Amino acid sequence: MPVNPADLDRAQRALAAALDGSGPPVEFAEDGRAILRPEAADPAAGGAEGVVAVVRTSGSTGTPKQTLLTRDALTASAEATAARIGGEGQWLLAVGPHYVAGLAVLSRSIAAGTTPAALEPGPFTAQSFAAAVDRMERGTGFRALSLVPTQLTRLLLPGSSGSSTDGPGPIAGFGGAAVDALRTFDAILVGGASVPRRLRDAAAEAGLRIHLTYGMSETCGGCVYDGVPLDGVTAELVHDPASGVPRLRLAGPMVSPGYFDDPERTHAHFGVGTEADPDARWYLTEDTGTVEGAPGAPGGQRLAVTGRVDDVINTGGMKVSAAAIQRVLESLPGVHAAFAGPVPDLEWGQRVCAAVVPEAEGAFSEAAARASIRDRLGPPAVPKQWLVVDALPLLPNGKTDRQDLLARFTPPL
Repeated sequence: MPVNPADLDRAQRALAAALDGSGPPVEFAEDGRAILRPEAADPAAGGAEGVVAVVRTSGSTGTPKQTLLTRDALTASAEATAARIGGEGQWLLAVGPHYVAGLAVLSRSIAAGTTPAALEPGPFTAQSFAAAVDRMERGTGFRALSLVPTQLTRLLLPGSSGSSTDGPGPIAGFGGAAVDALRTFDAILVGGASVPRRLRDAAAEAGLRIHLTYGMSETCGGCVYDGVPLDGVTAELVHDPASGVPRLRLAGPMVSPGYFDDPERTHAHFGVGTEADPDARWYLTEDTGTVEGAPGAPGGQRLAVTGRVDDVINTGGMKVSAAAIQRVLESLPGVHAAFAGPVPDLEWGQRVCAAVVPEAEGAFSEAAARASIRDRLGPPAVPKQWLVVDALPLLPNGKTDRQDLLARFTPPL
């Protein structure tokens, strides 16, 4: 959750001190308090030189980590972001600084010499958002905002299934104070989870300046905007022998040196040296995807994320993509949101399961969904167990809580 104005000021001052070397590295608690982490900059204690911040991952896969972020990495991220979105100015903090997206808002504000505004603590609603925007500085200065898809849904499509219940339904003609407030931003970054087509279409129809971002704590947040890596960032595919599918590897100056006091996972995911740049730091993601174009010139590559390595379901000896199943489901009329994943199965090895959030009662047809998946992805991809739910469970950062959902299916063997 965002923080109180007084706590926000203290948080920004603590990060600024770490960045200029007058204070130790910091980690932010959920309430915005700055926790001093001097050991994070000590290699002998499991840290790394130049570290100024520690971010704990959400643990959406059940394995939370402490990501180390350096001064150089955060600075590079802020500079590349400003270059891509077209300016520096005042940011609105709509996510807590204990997440990398919130921390990045603070570091970008420090780089720009501005003070961010923040939502008041409490539930994220259209009313609280509009009130926070109204408290921002007046004038013609550059304005920027970072949201997760769930937040944008609550602003653009209030009352839709699985989102806020503050409104009676989708905004007719995209009016209302919250949408008017969104239009005042020169750049709105949306990341942290996949963005459904319906939401992207609504944002375009409302005339919003949206940038879909891809990245993670290990890259100081988003380092690929609208499918194009930021300046200085390169992407490549690396074969994963365990899953048999290629994994995305990201390289650039905003890559973390690793995880605090976790040499095994640091060694597995981080390194130095790519074909394009022998000195570039890289991070091996858990994602699958495609990369087109050659690294080097800005804008020379295009990247698309197709799923996660652990989204590859091996069912009856056939490999299917949970992300592809989800995309098919979310493209069907009457489906607001969907999830697909595996659970252990004695006969199949892994059983394909799916959860669906319908637009309205009776709007979802399991038979039609089965037929569509069979036609587009083949029989092995058709889920063998289904759940119809009012909303997908979410982690505090807006990502789908995979562990919660998988636990709702038939207990594993």
